Amino acid sequence: MAQGHVLGMSGSLRAASLNTKLMREAVRLFDPEKVTYADLRLPLYDGDLEEEGIPEAVTRLADQIAAADAVIIAGPEYNKSISGVLKNALDWVSRTRPNPWLDKPVALMSATGGRAGGERTQWIMRLSLNPFRPRLLVGPEVLVGGAAREFDAEGRLTNERYLKALQDLMDGLRAEARLG
Repeated sequence: MAQGHVLGMSGSLRAASLNTKLMREAVRLFDPEKVTYADLRLPLYDGDLEEEGIPEAVTRLADQIAAADAVIIAGPEYNKSISGVLKNALDWVSRTRPNPWLDKPVALMSATGGRAGGERTQWIMRLSLNPFRPRLLVGPEVLVGGAAREFDAEGRLTNERYLKALQDLMDGLRAEARLG
C-alpha cells in the first residue's frame, strides 16, 4: 500500500552507482505514493558565493528535504569517509533557514566494493547529520559489501539477507514517519 512522500539521496553521482541502486531498492521497498530524487550536483560550498545568495539548486534541495515525510540516504565510502558530494550537500543545506532536517526521519545505508559495506561512512554520516537534529534510525544497519555482485541487471538487490535488512529498515522508517 503506497503511502507518504520519500526523498532519496545518493552520495554518488556516477551513472551506474551502486549506492543509487541501493537507494532505489530502498524506495521500492518503502513503496511511497510520491518519491523525489535529490540532485546533489551543487556548486562547491564557498562563503563568498553564499554572500551572493543561496544557490537555487541548494534551496530546491532544502525544500525537498522539508517537504518529504522521510529521507533515504545511500552513501559510498571514499577513503574511509563520506563522499565529497554528500558532505558538500550537507554543508550547503546547513546554511538554509529554517532547518529542513529538524525531526525528519532519516534512514542511512551504504554499498561498497569492499567487504565492510561502508561502516565508516555510515558512522561519519551520522556525525555529520547530528547537528541538524533529524530522527536518524539506529538500525538495522544496511551495509552491502562486495556490492558489485549483489545487484542483478535490472538493479535489484539479490541477496536475501541484505533484502531482509533493507525491508526492516524501510518498515522502521515508515513507522518513524508515522505512515503505518
